[in-house]
Amino acid sequence: MRKLSILFLLLGSFTSFAQEAKLLWSDEFDQNGLPNPQYWGYDVGDHGWGNQELEYYTEANLQNARIEEGVLKITAIADSSYSKGYTSARIHTRGKKSWKYGYIEVKAKLPSGRGTWPAIWMLPEENLHGGWPANGEIDIMEHVGFDPGVVHGTVHTKAFNHKIGTQKGNSITVPKFDSEFHVYAIDWTTEKIDFFIDDELYFTFENNGGNYEEWPFDQEFHLILNIAVGGGWGGQKGVDPTIWPQQIEVDYVRVYDRKPSL
Repeated sequence: MRKLSILFLLLGSFTSFAQEAKLLWSDEFDQNGLPNPQYWGYDVGDHGWGNQELEYYTEANLQNARIEEGVLKITAIADSSYSKGYTSARIHTRGKKSWKYGYIEVKAKLPSGRGTWPAIWMLPEENLHGGWPANGEIDIMEHVGFDPGVVHGTVHTKAFNHKIGTQKGNSITVPKFDSEFHVYAIDWTTEKIDFFIDDELYFTFENNGGNYEEWPFDQEFHLILNIAVGGGWGGQKGVDPTIWPQQIEVDYVRVYDRKPSL
């Protein structure tokens, strides 16, 4: 009996150890200067990005994306030398790092002010289903400055998207969103995507066994960090010309194979 008890204890310890979350990838932003080019690339231009945005996204420009004292700062700037009056940065891991399922968390402090539109989000690596929204989109965090403190987590698919009035998502009020760092995260499995802020679950999107039109989230996705200016949503109530520059600050990005235990 004693041997059996010891065996069960060992098996229990092994199971607990085997189920601990494994860190797959991270960026702690501990090197001053531009974001690590082995991890991050840039989207560039000012064509509106499908949302009538005003900013010109620059590439490898320290004014718009830089690391200082362990924090990534993505900054939107008023600049009349550009046709729409603003520059910013949109950095991504496309072609460098991507994941199929996992726990993705980003510790960030958000900008404030009417016309700001920061986002932490994911798009697929490949065009498997014919473009957006059929390929899928996961918005880990979105915030529009005219509605301060209300943070949104959403998904977009062919069946569920705002263009046809069927978008799936939820929102939660985050105190001190612009003065303190908060952890924005998803736990993405074959069955569902759970959305968290500071480890509080506030939205679940379930895989109900439908085809790709409902669940295109069985493929690899990359991560995107940006701050837009204005746009169809961010600029719904105009853009305050007096608030710039504004920035989203990111302390770290971490990707695990599963949600870590507290």
